[in-house]
Amino acid sequence: MNRLCGIINGVESDGSLSLVDVCLSNDQKLSALVVETPARCPWLQLGQPVQVLFKETEVSIAKNLTGDISLRNRLPGTIRQIRTGGLLAEITLESLGETVVSIITERSAQRLQLAVGDDVEWLVKANEISLRGNHAES
Repeated sequence: MNRLCGIINGVESDGSLSLVDVCLSNDQKLSALVVETPARCPWLQLGQPVQVLFKETEVSIAKNLTGDISLRNRLPGTIRQIRTGGLLAEITLESLGETVVSIITERSAQRLQLAVGDDVEWLVKANEISLRGNHAES
């Protein structure tokens, strides 16, 4: 599980859903779509520290991505390690001082011609991110 730390800097709610913007320690922003509201969840407030959690299998990798895309969460990274074997490839990225891991198919890694040292972008959909308030135990 990928874990990044940040501070909530925006919350927009509609019914039982909230789109939460989180400023990471490196001044990058991620958005999470959560089934919760500030009225029911005391830590879902501006300025509150949170952990941003997302599975390795939900992280996509792009090289030379151009144009518009619906994914809000699109951050730069550099490949630090590639582990392959069988059908899957585990890609370890350094992203603005943080480590993010992606698991993609080995075919995709080969098609993209991924190599250690490559600058890429990593992407994750807002609905695949979970937030954990500072009160929760790890």
